[in-house]
Amino acid sequence: MTKESAVAPKIVEKKRGLLSFLPKGSGLIWVLAGLCVVAALLSSAFLNPANITNVLRQVALFGIVSVGMTFVILTKGIDLSIGSILGVCAVTTALMLTTGWPIPVVIIAVLIAGAVMGAINGLGITLGGVPPFIMTLGMMVMGRGLAMTIANGQPIGLREKSAEFMWLGRGFWLGLPVPVWIFILVSLIAIFVLRYTSYGRQVYAVGSNEEAARLSGINVKRIIFSVYVISGLLASLTALIFVSRLTVGEPTAGTGIELEAIAITVIGGTSLFGGEGGIIGTMIGAAILAVLANIMNLVGVSPFTQQIVKGAIIVGAVLYEMQRKRRKSS
Repeated sequence: MTKESAVAPKIVEKKRGLLSFLPKGSGLIWVLAGLCVVAALLSSAFLNPANITNVLRQVALFGIVSVGMTFVILTKGIDLSIGSILGVCAVTTALMLTTGWPIPVVIIAVLIAGAVMGAINGLGITLGGVPPFIMTLGMMVMGRGLAMTIANGQPIGLREKSAEFMWLGRGFWLGLPVPVWIFILVSLIAIFVLRYTSYGRQVYAVGSNEEAARLSGINVKRIIFSVYVISGLLASLTALIFVSRLTVGEPTAGTGIELEAIAITVIGGTSLFGGEGGIIGTMIGAAILAVLANIMNLVGVSPFTQQIVKGAIIVGAVLYEMQRKRRKSS
């Protein structure tokens, strides 16, 4: 087998582009449309403009971190630390703003902090040989402790002089919330990278067959390291939006968001076994989960029961994927 032929099947699949996505994507869109109809029938409040705006903000917040999770899962990895990274970046943002740091400096510093924490995950996995589950679980615990230490266990409220910063999470542009535009921009960049760059093809190749990717000349460790940096960076971006929306840096911010991101990613068709999926599916998955959560809130379903539903979605998606792979291999 030549170096080129080792990953040729996956690259051919990618070059089919949008056509290869349409069957799955169409189904997801119909699911989303059906959920919206059900929501409107169950509660007239669903179509209230204020509620729609709230749903769109939820889509953006969960969607941004899910884009990062998509990169990670495409390489057959997992990132359980994004919630803790978000928490560290949230309290760092609030602390820097309340001590008088300029807003541009705060944004840059927080984005760097998230990328660095993601890089630590990547180094532990690629150089230390620690399994992604264990490495990111450890970072999840360490990160949450760091967030508590920075904030001394207490929420850090923003001052009035940080009003310009609030636009990031509360503002509108061309009729849509600013976080939605940020989510769209992040998604478009991610779509371009995965579909039309050699780096994107390498991400798919690593997730599809790591050994074949290595034999074809791909620097597998570099690719795996990079996706965790991307995941940490997007978690920090979400933290900036989170703080600007709620005007407070909570050390517990982001708790459980890794569950949301995994659920969104698998709902969107990205395989937990790596090498399959994409950002468009993740975008629709974020909308599906946000609408589903909104329906359960409107009809009074307990938040604890909602966690059961989301966990069942993940288990169901994995079972479906395992059955599909068995049918394909048989």
